[in-house]
Amino acid sequence: MKKLAVIGDTDFSLGFMLAGIPDTYEVTTDEEIVKAVEEVLKRDDVGVVIIKQEYLQKLPPVLRREIDEKVEPTFVSVGGTGGVEEIREKIRKAIGVDLWK
Repeated sequence: MKKLAVIGDTDFSLGFMLAGIPDTYEVTTDEEIVKAVEEVLKRDDVGVVIIKQEYLQKLPPVLRREIDEKVEPTFVSVGGTGGVEEIREKIRKAIGVDLWK
């Protein structure tokens, strides 16, 4: 079974840790964000990555493109705009079917 990972600052990650998700990456600098994303991409046991919206936007364009093109792990940004539409597109991309139709 694939794991859930979280990338965010201490306040963001705390709730997930309290919910029992041990794979959290607490980051504060842009370099730490990039390093955490690269590390998660190398893991084959992670299926979904929850990341703060603002952190996803700070990633270099090449890394964002790699995330968008990968089916797994699926990155879901939280805390910004997009919400349901973003998740809908990720699911459509992952399984090839739009579940909302």
